[in-house]
Amino acid sequence: MVKEIERAGIPVVHMCTVTPISMTVGANRIVPTIAIPHPLGNPALTHEEEKVLRRKLVETALQALTTEVEDQTIFETKLQ
Repeated sequence: MVKEIERAGIPVVHMCTVTPISMTVGANRIVPTIAIPHPLGNPALTHEEEKVLRRKLVETALQALTTEVEDQTIFETKLQ
């Protein structure tokens, strides 16, 4: 599905916890997330800390969307 959407000219970011799977399915822009049961969050954090975490992940995904890539690229989120 990712390849077909990209082929239509629409950039796609695959946010996932297991990046080798993203590589296998052919995603071009990959953003690693937190954990399998909580890909975009961390229940151990306070509400405010989790909001900051989620914002950073989304900002990384938006940066990936606007970046031209030739090959599969993993965009790391700077969490510190």
